[in-house]
Amino acid sequence: MEDSRVLLLLLALLLDAVVGDPAWLWRRLPHPVALAGRAIDRLDRRLNRSGVPPWRARLAGAAGLAVLLGAAVLLGLALEALGIWPLEVVLVATLLAQRSLYEHVAAVAAALQGDGAGANLEAGRRAVARIVGRDPERLDAAGVCRAAIESLAENFSDGVVAPALWYAVGGLPGLFAYKVLNTADSMIGHRSERHRHFGWAAARLDDLVNLPASRLSALLIALARPQRLPQALGAVRRDAGRHRSPNAGWPEAAMAGSLGLALAGPRAYAEGVVEDAWMNQGAESDAGPGDVERALRRYRDACRLGWVLLALLALGAVAIK
Repeated sequence: MEDSRVLLLLLALLLDAVVGDPAWLWRRLPHPVALAGRAIDRLDRRLNRSGVPPWRARLAGAAGLAVLLGAAVLLGLALEALGIWPLEVVLVATLLAQRSLYEHVAAVAAALQGDGAGANLEAGRRAVARIVGRDPERLDAAGVCRAAIESLAENFSDGVVAPALWYAVGGLPGLFAYKVLNTADSMIGHRSERHRHFGWAAARLDDLVNLPASRLSALLIALARPQRLPQALGAVRRDAGRHRSPNAGWPEAAMAGSLGLALAGPRAYAEGVVEDAWMNQGAESDAGPGDVERALRRYRDACRLGWVLLALLALGAVAIK
């Protein structure tokens, strides 16, 4: 990891925390993730043929993914070669999701706290549908709150820690490749009939590259509330490995233990009900808007802790020199 890259990453995280994703800008320009999504959709329509053997669908999906990742790495190398550090900071900040994730989850809590219980629930369902893939109409108020908290924990890993980590390790090429892969996983990596085989490579590779970030995310969430550190780490130790995802269970279990709630469990998606294990099993699962706000405080403190660690790394590098 280059010393200068640590400082640029810290600046990008701070910029993202202050500015986020300004709507006025992305109404006029296509967001880089949206551009990646268009490329993935185009390859999906061209290469994902129905009626072909599973091995051929997997090969086509892997080949398409390799092309996209190669293009992302080359673009990253080209931009890095320009040596314009303010541009690099802006690009990194654009591909982090600190502020936008906070705002989306906070909107769920705000929607549930309006006037009129029935209207609150419908507003909460609409708000949470923007950040989760499950069927919102089958969620009660507690289910909406748990979904928001689970999304906050999982996307802290996928949308903040992982891109930051891959930038720290591989610069812009590493960051761009990660974002393309993560976007591909969200679009074609699920187990629908159309993508079960074509998206296999994206799903498996995304699981692999998110392994370190999910563990680091769990640790940051646990440390964000030192008084609850034993409970958070205990939930991770007991339950993270029982989650159907090799990665999502880590930050979700840490958040569940830190809040004293049970998260995950059986969830309803458009393709059916997923029978998953509870994180922090045995705790209360009847979450409310106040619990979403507590989770947001944990998230905010975990982000700040990450900033402090990066600042210490940068100072340590300067001191050694």
